[in-house]
Amino acid sequence: MTLATEPDMYSPNIDEHGNYTDKLPSFNSDALANGIRCPCGTRKDKVYLSANLFAAHCKSKTHEKWVNDLNTNKMNFFTENQKLRDIIRAQKIMIGKMELDISSKNVTIGYLTQELTKMMGECNTASSENDMVLV
Repeated sequence: MTLATEPDMYSPNIDEHGNYTDKLPSFNSDALANGIRCPCGTRKDKVYLSANLFAAHCKSKTHEKWVNDLNTNKMNFFTENQKLRDIIRAQKIMIGKMELDISSKNVTIGYLTQELTKMMGECNTASSENDMVLV
């Protein structure tokens, strides 16, 4: 059985002025042995397996427009990132509360199951004694 591996997702670098710029990753490393995908919107299912193919892709109008849009909308991405962080924090709290609630209910279910088992055992014992008296 072999482990299925996915291509890495490309992300542009940020220069000293805080702008997004393309920096081609090295395809010689084992990290990119499975290729790379670009989220620019051209074809999100397209996997680039060589540096030459990916370099050609980065020169496409669609990819260049995507990088320009990233630079234009930096503030919007920051605001969206902050909102997403707040949502994740709230969801972590909700999940924690639900886990505690489930744990408490599991303890209750375990206790009630034991009590029911005891009561059924007592009923079976009592009915067995009654059967002996009738004979």
